[in-house]
Amino acid sequence: MKYKAIKNTDLLPSVICLGTSDIGGSISEEESNRILNTFTETGGNFLDTAEVYANWLPIEPNSSERFLGRWMKERGNRNQLIIATKGGHPLLDTPLVSRLSAAEIEQDILGSLQRLGTDYIDLYYLHRDDPRIPVETLIDILETHVRQGHIRYYACSNWTLERLEQAQQYAVSKGYTGFVAVSNLWSLATVNPGSIKDPSQVITDQALVDWHIRTGVALIPYSSQANGFFSGKYRREHEVQPELSNKNIYRLYHNETNFTRLDRIEELARQHKATSNQIAVACLLAQPFPVIPIVGCKNHHHLQDSLGAVDIELDGAIASYVSS
Repeated sequence: MKYKAIKNTDLLPSVICLGTSDIGGSISEEESNRILNTFTETGGNFLDTAEVYANWLPIEPNSSERFLGRWMKERGNRNQLIIATKGGHPLLDTPLVSRLSAAEIEQDILGSLQRLGTDYIDLYYLHRDDPRIPVETLIDILETHVRQGHIRYYACSNWTLERLEQAQQYAVSKGYTGFVAVSNLWSLATVNPGSIKDPSQVITDQALVDWHIRTGVALIPYSSQANGFFSGKYRREHEVQPELSNKNIYRLYHNETNFTRLDRIEELARQHKATSNQIAVACLLAQPFPVIPIVGCKNHHHLQDSLGAVDIELDGAIASYVSS
């Protein structure tokens, strides 16, 4: 495993972050344990969860955090890990109702601490934004929890460039560290316009990429593998197959730009004797700014494939060519 420092912190996470949205939920307990064990046994130390994860399933709420907490307790490995979790997400039955008051953020943070069985959270994200709330208010709330020892560093997910810049300017003016990372949607794939149903999700565009290059703030993208688009399972000719055209991945990513990128990725995969998925992840790691992709998986075999990207060294120019 390789590791990459996050600017303005003492965190040294693995260059791959394991997303746990399905852990302990749609993935069985046995396989969930196997995935987590495989990740840590190969040197992975960066785990991503959220208060809302798996709340869409008819099971115990907050099951991702709960499962992760039990797993860490059983192994006694909390201090060896960097745990990132998120709060402030709207309730799923009222998606347009903001939950970013001081009381709601505190409720989510304290709840995450209890479910994870830990005294502190290494990296805490505001999972959503509400432009009606001044950034000063939100930063001050997070700073309160830093001072109380609940969180070590804070970050944001699904924030626009305008709000990021406002937040960072305020943090500098107050002498705060501010957001040390951003988790927006990003991969090598171009998302089809209008295909994202949730208007609160933010896609990393070129302006945001330029901001990350300029500031050095880490991008820790979700959907970093484009939901498996670059596995090669989805081809141009599938456009005429109704059973595939109804899939979410088709709606999001089926376009000529992405198929051209897939062609380039598959050529690189042949040259490196790697899988196309590994090349897609390796291209993210080769970017000219700090990127720590969150990878999801349904079983430990998928995880092992993704972890193989760590050992693939790609020139930055090659990575840029693939995504051009």
